[in-house]
Formats: sequence, structure tokens, C-alpha cells
Amino acid sequence: MKLIKIFSALFLSVVLVSFMGCASTQTKESTGAYIDDSVITTKVKAALFKEPTLKSTEINVETFKGVVQLSGFVNSQADINRAVEVTRKVEGVRSVKNDMRLK
Repeated sequence: MKLIKIFSALFLSVVLVSFMGCASTQTKESTGAYIDDSVITTKVKAALFKEPTLKSTEINVETFKGVVQLSGFVNSQADINRAVEVTRKVEGVRSVKNDMRLK
């Protein structure tokens, strides 16, 4: 009986530590949030690729907790504005940080 209580306590400890490891913080994402952000990044890259006026290979996309950061060098302010506009329309995007620069 005592052995069962010890194993139960050990099991609960392992489960709690596992859940704590999957929790998100301000600087670290949970596993689920990381996957969600990966999906958002892929959707944004696809949307930028479909935009004929943009050279999507020159735009870098990173996502953290639904906030998409665009960076890279583009030809015009119109390209920057269009990339931000296209990104905002992607499902799951909470906000857009624009770090793109003109060539």
C-alpha cells in the first residue's frame, strides 16, 4: 500500500513537471503555440508568394504568439504597405511588426 502511494506521488510529480514544461511564458511558447505560430508563418509566406507585385523571397517572416514580424529589403514603400496589408488578412495574425527596409 505504501509503495502504491509512493508511485502515485512520483507519477503526479512527473505529470506536473511535464505540464510546467509545456506552459508558455512571455519569452517562451508552449508546444501548441509554437505549432500555431508555425502554421501562421506558413500561411503568411504563402499569401506573400501569391502576391504578384512582391518578391516574397526578400521578405522574412517570423511569428511569436500570433504577432508576425516582417523583415528584409524591398524595392518601394508600396511593397512594404502591400506586404503588411496581405499579412494582416491572414487568419490567426494578431498584429504585424514591420521591420522591412527599402533597398
